[in-house]
Amino acid sequence: MNFLQKIAQTFQQQGKLAQLIIINVAIFLMANISIHILHLNVLDYLMLPIGGTDFVFKIWTLFTYMFTHASLGHVFFNMLLFYFSAQLFFLILGEAKLIYVYVMSGLFGAALLLVLGVISPSAFGHSYLLGASASVLGIVMVMAVYAPNYNVALWGIINMPYKYFAALTFVLSTVIDFSLNTGGKIAHIGGAAFGLLYGYNLKQGVDLFNFSFLHKTKHKPLKVVSYNKTKDELYHENKVISEQRMNQLLEKISKSGYDSLTKNEKDELFKLSQKK
Repeated sequence: MNFLQKIAQTFQQQGKLAQLIIINVAIFLMANISIHILHLNVLDYLMLPIGGTDFVFKIWTLFTYMFTHASLGHVFFNMLLFYFSAQLFFLILGEAKLIYVYVMSGLFGAALLLVLGVISPSAFGHSYLLGASASVLGIVMVMAVYAPNYNVALWGIINMPYKYFAALTFVLSTVIDFSLNTGGKIAHIGGAAFGLLYGYNLKQGVDLFNFSFLHKTKHKPLKVVSYNKTKDELYHENKVISEQRMNQLLEKISKSGYDSLTKNEKDELFKLSQKK
């Protein structure tokens, strides 16, 4: 096994949260080494062009921009907030939904900015969008809606419900001094909007990650029959029971915080989250 194969194997052994952070850090390092040592500006091929329709010729940047950072402070604070928020998200909703919300929030943020850039290209000039902020804010907002009263310790000192933490994060990162990095902050709004939309629907029992909700079926008149339950019906029944139990645990977290769970309840919550 060569060096690259060992790296690939180690990467695959990591959880999805760690993999997303590794991708962000790896692209940051690769970009800076290319620029400062090899004198190749690879950022031009990773950042999303804003203003007009230039993005059409670099359509892949709709995805690459949300993993790309130019400065150490940018990647550090984005990944710090991401790790802090994604821990709770991962515990309750699982790995698959984490990736889905990360990507969709980033796409929503980009889409909002691109639309405004097409409508008024002169307002943005030939600027670029990069960074994971829209994706991270989407994850923050999902948990603000889904577990609003979960207690968090800000800087390990100030305890507050998650919904207040999310509001504070949004104000500090987006609202304050909106004239600075306006394009990026517009993308923040798009990412946060998707997070709120996803979290609200999820709390109503509609998972936008499960596209089966889009398919409407015609219901035939009911009739009473006697039969043995199929494997699919037993699976659905067990899934409903699991979701009910998950909701009970989340309600307890909302009222009293995560630490109010017993060890068995924490283990149970973790196992239920893996089924998502």
